[in-house]
Amino acid sequence: MSSGRIGVWDAESRRVYKRLLGYTRPYWAVGLIALVGMAVDGGGLAVFTNLLRPMFDELFLNKDPYLIFWMPIWILAIFAIRGIGTFVSSYGISYIGRNIVQAIQHDVFASYLRLPATFFGREPSGQQISRITYTSEQVASASTDAVKIAVTEGVTVIGMFYVMLHNSAYLTLALLVMIPAIMLIATVVSRRYRQISRRIQGSMGSVTGTVEESVGAHREVRIYGGQQHEATRFDEVTHRARRLNLKIAATNASSSTAIQTVAAFALAVLVFLGTRPGVIDQISSGVFIAVLTAMGAMMPSLKRLATVQANIQRGISAAEDLFEVIDMPPELDQGSRELVRTRGDLRFQDVRLTYPSNDFEALRGVDLHCAPGTVTALVGRSGSGKSSLASLLPRFYEPSAGRIVLDGEDYREYTLASLRRQIAWVGQSVVLFDDTVANNIAYGELAGASEADIVAAAEAANAMEFIARLPQGIHTPIGQSGNTLSGGQRQRIAIARAILKNAPILVLDEATSALDTESEQLIQQALHRLMRDRTTLVIAHRLSTVEGADQIAVMEQGRIIERGTHAELVALDGQYAALHRMQFHDAINQGSD
Repeated sequence: MSSGRIGVWDAESRRVYKRLLGYTRPYWAVGLIALVGMAVDGGGLAVFTNLLRPMFDELFLNKDPYLIFWMPIWILAIFAIRGIGTFVSSYGISYIGRNIVQAIQHDVFASYLRLPATFFGREPSGQQISRITYTSEQVASASTDAVKIAVTEGVTVIGMFYVMLHNSAYLTLALLVMIPAIMLIATVVSRRYRQISRRIQGSMGSVTGTVEESVGAHREVRIYGGQQHEATRFDEVTHRARRLNLKIAATNASSSTAIQTVAAFALAVLVFLGTRPGVIDQISSGVFIAVLTAMGAMMPSLKRLATVQANIQRGISAAEDLFEVIDMPPELDQGSRELVRTRGDLRFQDVRLTYPSNDFEALRGVDLHCAPGTVTALVGRSGSGKSSLASLLPRFYEPSAGRIVLDGEDYREYTLASLRRQIAWVGQSVVLFDDTVANNIAYGELAGASEADIVAAAEAANAMEFIARLPQGIHTPIGQSGNTLSGGQRQRIAIARAILKNAPILVLDEATSALDTESEQLIQQALHRLMRDRTTLVIAHRLSTVEGADQIAVMEQGRIIERGTHAELVALDGQYAALHRMQFHDAINQGSD
């Protein structure tokens, strides 16, 4: 939505702001108390200003004994009550604001967990993180901070206007000069804010993404001497963010200067009118000082009120981005049948897959039958479609054509949750969480597993030999992404998780690629035990790891071009045989080095 083509408060803005304010509904009692505090805060200054007339006319000039006694008490009482109002309003608004931010962060994060894999494939992770860490914070400006400014400063302006009108209606006419000019400034500034704020959100996402990539790939950056390149890339994205923020600062400074100029003009008019012959004789010093002070006190309030519209627009711009994600439809789950435990009879029938982000057809008419309890290996060059085929099984992606049949039924007939309970997955890129070893093995729906079962799974994965040496055993925290463990150790934790799940279908995507030779032999033994009586799909580059598979499917450019056992494919003397000879030759050469 382009704010340059529409009014600041168009129907969409009102709808978004109304929805944003809906997050305040659970805190209406706190909000009501905070509103009273704002009124007390804003009105207290007006009450004090109204005391200036009797203070100067009666107390200082006439030495009124009544005021000599009571005036100090009134002043202390006014500012004590106003201080309470300030505290109540500030804390109440902060309380509501932080709860709103937390609620929106929760809704956005919950939406991330429900969105299909296609969403994460087309949007940078830095932008996704920035919504949680930066954009969500901007809504506080619109939902709470702007309300506090509007009420507190609005009451102050009304109170000061009353003081001026009460003391001299004639001099108050000078104020009318300011109102249209300040409203015009506020409208221009708001439109400018709306235009820039959305671009700032995007720039902050770029900054987050650049840091995430550079820090996450710190080894590659150092090995390939990429420090200067990454520093230059970071400077470029931060320069854009700085430039946009400076535009906001320039807008603020310009509006402040314009408002001060209008205020100075109004003040000059007030002094001019107040000193005219026929007027100066009719007003006392106290009246003039009260009116002058009221107008002076009104200036900062009007200046802050002029920023309310801008704060709201910035918050609305942030809320639009957040609500867009919250409202995205979750991954499609049209299944209605609960699958308790599959037999593992899996068929791919003329399956095709085109990724939504491009027109490239990753799979082109794949036909494959995986009989229950058998091991099927997918081999082929990188980009041949092996991982794409495996990713269809848990429905991370949907086939563009054809169908996948599980136990004689289209697998889309089953609910997503029950389908995914049938699958254990060990990927090439190990995913661990900033938690203990035990909680990483017994993750998600496995969290109810006993300690004995966790230890048994770790032993089966050949992981207990290093876990036992950790300070707290299976209860040892392993850091973010398991960064306190070696690559082979992380892989074995992931395998232990799959063993504990005890699912009837197993997907191994280069599951032993990060293991040394000794560990690989032990893990292969554990995996062979695990694969027994389970339908297993193995993605492998090293053919030596799949020679014992019940069938091997050779993939090339999204198609299966050869299928059979190891012996049959070697005898066929096709692409598999060529790959096998090449790897066998490389192994001999490495052994002779």
